[in-house]
Amino acid sequence: MRSKRILPLLYLAFFCLYFAQSQQHAADSSLTVPTVAGLPPAASAAAASIDAEKIRAHVRFLSLDLLEGRGPGTRGAEVAAEYIATQFALAGVQPAGDDGTYFQRVPLFAVHTLEDKTKFSFVPASGQPIDLAYGSQIVSKDETARPTADIDAPIVFVGYGIHAPEYNWDDYAGVDLKGKVALVIVNEPPSDDEQFFKGKALTYYGRWTYKYEEASRRGAIGVLIIHRTDLASYGWQVVQNSQAIEKSYLQGDPAATLQAAAWIQHDVAQHLFTTAGLGDLDQAIDKAGHRGFKAVELSVRLKGHVESRVRTYVSTNVLGRVPGVNPENQAILYTAHYDHLGIDAEAKGDKIYNGAADNGTGCGILLEMARAFAQSTTRPPHAVYFAAVTAEEQGLLGSQFLGMHPPVPARQIALDLNYDMLLPIGVPRSVSLGGAERIDFWPTIQSVAKDFDLALLPDPSPMAGHYYRSDHFSLARVGIPAFSVDQGDLFAGHDEAWGRTQAEDYVAHHYHQPSDEYRADWDFRGNAKLARFGLVLGWLASAQSHPVQWQPGDEFEKARTSSDSGAIK
Repeated sequence: MRSKRILPLLYLAFFCLYFAQSQQHAADSSLTVPTVAGLPPAASAAAASIDAEKIRAHVRFLSLDLLEGRGPGTRGAEVAAEYIATQFALAGVQPAGDDGTYFQRVPLFAVHTLEDKTKFSFVPASGQPIDLAYGSQIVSKDETARPTADIDAPIVFVGYGIHAPEYNWDDYAGVDLKGKVALVIVNEPPSDDEQFFKGKALTYYGRWTYKYEEASRRGAIGVLIIHRTDLASYGWQVVQNSQAIEKSYLQGDPAATLQAAAWIQHDVAQHLFTTAGLGDLDQAIDKAGHRGFKAVELSVRLKGHVESRVRTYVSTNVLGRVPGVNPENQAILYTAHYDHLGIDAEAKGDKIYNGAADNGTGCGILLEMARAFAQSTTRPPHAVYFAAVTAEEQGLLGSQFLGMHPPVPARQIALDLNYDMLLPIGVPRSVSLGGAERIDFWPTIQSVAKDFDLALLPDPSPMAGHYYRSDHFSLARVGIPAFSVDQGDLFAGHDEAWGRTQAEDYVAHHYHQPSDEYRADWDFRGNAKLARFGLVLGWLASAQSHPVQWQPGDEFEKARTSSDSGAIK
């Protein structure tokens, strides 16, 4: 049963929504829906009904101090979930969660490493142990949910730690990792050949999460990822800060079994190589990126004592459904995460991470799209699902759980469109749809973008692997064609330099900071335009004579064609 204390807050929510809407600016009638080939008039009317000021009202409420930063497992996040569910109900969106409710329970546990009580060292076959300074030289999380763990295990250098049969690549060939610690390089083998790990673009094999998952599947008890700034595309400070805070995991996740899911500094790894008699680390990294690499067990062990503060909790995804005309074999899914970073009790000054842009905007768009679909005079071709997911900031956990337990089998979902952090700064004339080119629906996407006067921009930093860092990825990995709808840098009335400056200013001064707060001067017309764009894409994808598919050879094609798609491998 959900807390009775929430009821007064819900009354306040309705008041705030009413007040915000009563104070709304006049709608911009110039933002009409263009004529789109194959789109029925009712769908065009549904898209045209999307109201920028309704999106504003949702963002304003969800980012109030009242919601305390929407940290998963907190009272503020529960209020946010109840608010979203209530808005679904008011719009006529059917529940699609557990037991006829709007809520899908997501069981989680959180781990905070106690730095002053956690110790690591390298122990050579002969000679004195080499103690490692926690934080500056090594950081780690124990994924097993135990308060203490003691480690004393051999270290095996496995290069990039990748097994990719489609590229005829196996760093684990002939290696038994059971009970051992894998030493791996961040990222993936470098290449300019798009047929080999997609050239300069990062695949999931290069993500640190994959390194942990693959080693765990092979029975390792620990992983040491070698950090090198040029390969990671971010400095050690980013790694250190991300590990200094609490990290959540899905309860029962078969891929989370490591006692030491760790990173080590490049210089520390070089010291390890020198101690083991393996010579220059950078030369070894270069050799590991070419065929012929063979894993090697070092003459050094990792010894560690890890102490953690662990708590278990349950958060919720909020799921709604608009029924379609036909059976649910080409359903559409829209996603946006509603969680943020909560409260930092030790911060000076403002302690609440309100998350107005990140991701109040995506939630506002999701709610307004749900209302437009539900109140359309004509039902969509197939069912449309809306999922406001939790724990994105903890590692895409809410969407991971949704991918493992979709409302209908994953093979019956034609497309997932995700919305995350869309700055309300005007009307965009360009979009970034990284990953959309990977599906056979791409020509339609190109055509609709042109109709909406939206230039399609390439990924400016493909090596950063942005595709694998947002909730759509959780759906892609179970086979569902998926991508995020992101605005580009070009906005009506401005040049691209202005748009870049706005984005850079947000990242520098507001991203993941308490200052990400609602502003009355924000212009939500752009949010409305991208919501209309997404509604049209979803309607057309559902209306196709055949389901959307990945392009041949894509890394997610196998999951799409698997008969048991819907379970994470």
